[in-house]
Amino acid sequence: MCSEFKQKFQSSELITRFKLNEYPPKINIGLVRPTDQALIIGANNKAMFLSWGFKVAWDKKPIINARSETLTKKKTFQAHLGQRCIVPIAGYSEWRNDAGKKLKNYISPEAKDLFSIAGLIKEDTFTIITCQPTPEIARIHNRMPVILVPEAERKWLNPGYIFNNLAHYLVAYNQATMNIQEYQPIPPHQGSFFG
Repeated sequence: MCSEFKQKFQSSELITRFKLNEYPPKINIGLVRPTDQALIIGANNKAMFLSWGFKVAWDKKPIINARSETLTKKKTFQAHLGQRCIVPIAGYSEWRNDAGKKLKNYISPEAKDLFSIAGLIKEDTFTIITCQPTPEIARIHNRMPVILVPEAERKWLNPGYIFNNLAHYLVAYNQATMNIQEYQPIPPHQGSFFG
């Protein structure tokens, strides 16, 4: 599941790539983690800042990811299938378990272009939709965020489309090779500065 992503881009890039009508003044965010504010794009290409994670009464932790396969079955998401958004990102992080060690992987399109992931809005929060991964991501984790191609972005943001006519877009992205950088954990200090 996606629990960290990078938003670092210039406003001009966003306006051109996502055809924004207007944009908030705060653009260079950097690394976004659960409960952080992130820039999302909603209906009519409106950019806004919302908190990452649906608030729910039955859990203290926000719901940051929603499975594409069960969106229509879970009450948490059913009421928000018409409140769709995309989250523009430069890349996202995922952790791979290796014999009890967690290794961080940074994943981005090889072409280095901005891309977007599908999401849903609830009041002043959003959640990210995940799906079964491609083979290259499956070796790292059993889920990946739904990455949308430009045609799917336009339809996903169009309130004229009902969810059932868009569900086929919520699948693993295979339009380009992904660039994956794995970071080894920093070994603990041997000894102490204080003897």
